[in-house]
Amino acid sequence: MKQFVFSLALLATAGSLVAGGFSVTEQKGKTVTVAYDGKPIVHLMTSDDRSTKEAAHANYKVYLHVNDMLDPKGAGTITKGADDKFTHHRGIYIGWSKTRFGKNSYDTWHMKGEVRQVFRRLVDSKSTENKATFTAAIDWVDGDEILLSEERSFVVHRPNAKGAFLLDTVSKITAVKGDVDLNGDPEHAGSQFRAAAEVVKNTSAKYLFPSGKMDQKSVIAARGLPWAAMTFKANGNEYHVQHMSHPSLPKPIRYSAYRNYGRFGSFFVTKLKKGESRNFKVRYYLSPGAFPDDMLAASKKRFAEFAR
Repeated sequence: MKQFVFSLALLATAGSLVAGGFSVTEQKGKTVTVAYDGKPIVHLMTSDDRSTKEAAHANYKVYLHVNDMLDPKGAGTITKGADDKFTHHRGIYIGWSKTRFGKNSYDTWHMKGEVRQVFRRLVDSKSTENKATFTAAIDWVDGDEILLSEERSFVVHRPNAKGAFLLDTVSKITAVKGDVDLNGDPEHAGSQFRAAAEVVKNTSAKYLFPSGKMDQKSVIAARGLPWAAMTFKANGNEYHVQHMSHPSLPKPIRYSAYRNYGRFGSFFVTKLKKGESRNFKVRYYLSPGAFPDDMLAASKKRFAEFAR
């Protein structure tokens, strides 16, 4: 399967972009896109095409792609799609490998069997001078049975002159099938980011934490890390991403942030009664360039603002 490459031509079929400022545009059955001054910034993958086995595999998960901020037209992405190594790693995504309802367990991370996330509709969207917000209704299903329902919201903040921007994500997940245990392990659950597929070959991913650099053993053992950051190379350029876990997330928060192919994020578990909902909040800072000299101080400040 080929990496999804985004272009302005795709948006043309969905309606014209607003010149100057933010716009949110839906191409039915394919994407919801946020653009700024006509340049795509992120796009949510919403297809549920199951016409072939390959199509069903390519579209079993709803996830957010981050467009290449250094491309003048915002073409291409710095995140991985449904191709290459570990096909279940896709852009910015959420899931739990052990989604348990009593004796029955469903894998909403690898999407095994007939498990999938199905985009239902764009609930709302709005744009201001400084940010764009949209919410997607998503059902987590096993065949025709709904396991969980979700409202996944995104807030894209205005990019700076270099193209760097803040992205807030909130997944409001409701237990539908019954009482549920959302569980797994740091490698296979939580809210995570996967860099472009080429990072598998260039193994350029490096990590930074509130105390600076940490080895893999220390990261695995750590509890309560508020954030982690990664730098990597893609499309001939360097980029860095900070992943921030909101204090309201279930404790203890653990990070998986050591893979040189560029998959990282936070792991958290919780239990929900049937009909109960919970919000899972994560913020990303995405920027061109390697870690700047003031990365530690800037990262701590960004997290402090998010945690308020």
